[in-house]
Amino acid sequence: MNTRHGTWAAVLLMLSGCTTYELIPPEPGEDDWAPTLAQGPVQPPARDGSAFSNRTMIALFQDRRAFRVGDMLTVVLQERTQSSKKADTSLDKSSSIDIPVPLVGRKLRTNLTAEASADRDFSGSASTSQQNTLSGSITVTVAEVLPNGVLRVKGEKWIRLNQGDEYVRLQGLVRMDDIDSHNRVPSQRLGDARITYAGRGALADTNQAGWLSRFFNSSWFPL
Repeated sequence: MNTRHGTWAAVLLMLSGCTTYELIPPEPGEDDWAPTLAQGPVQPPARDGSAFSNRTMIALFQDRRAFRVGDMLTVVLQERTQSSKKADTSLDKSSSIDIPVPLVGRKLRTNLTAEASADRDFSGSASTSQQNTLSGSITVTVAEVLPNGVLRVKGEKWIRLNQGDEYVRLQGLVRMDDIDSHNRVPSQRLGDARITYAGRGALADTNQAGWLSRFFNSSWFPL
């Protein structure tokens, strides 16, 4: 009886070690993705009767593109990736040994020999292909201006649907030269880009396999 209990305890321990912990679902407005607000000087109040305002003024050689911390920038998502890989491996090796037994001392009447042979064969084939497409737009804020003038931007967009939420998170480095006159930049021009498109809710839960299915499809399963 103790042996049976010990066997079941070992099986449960192995299953608990193979399970994966669920990631905490993201929430909108987290600190790492919150918009960075500008920390500029307080603008003086406008004088009554004057049509001039410092808030809307534009210098002679200045446009409205993002260049300061807190400025907003629209990133046009134009991501398309496609990859494929195929590998074939075949190994074959055979060897044989035939050794006659030497005669020492008296001559033996029976001819004795020793033989050995070995064959090894291995063949494997693998192929994979993947294609992803992401299009749309997201408006982010400038979180930091690096010493060389490159902008570090980040932001997120949440869309509430009837069966859950869809969100896009983006961060990366932008050169000011890549920003067009409409204050937009294509996502292909971002450096060190981190783009996440995912969701949560009923649809996301349905598309995720359970922990037991993940165990049978993982490398821990012996078969």
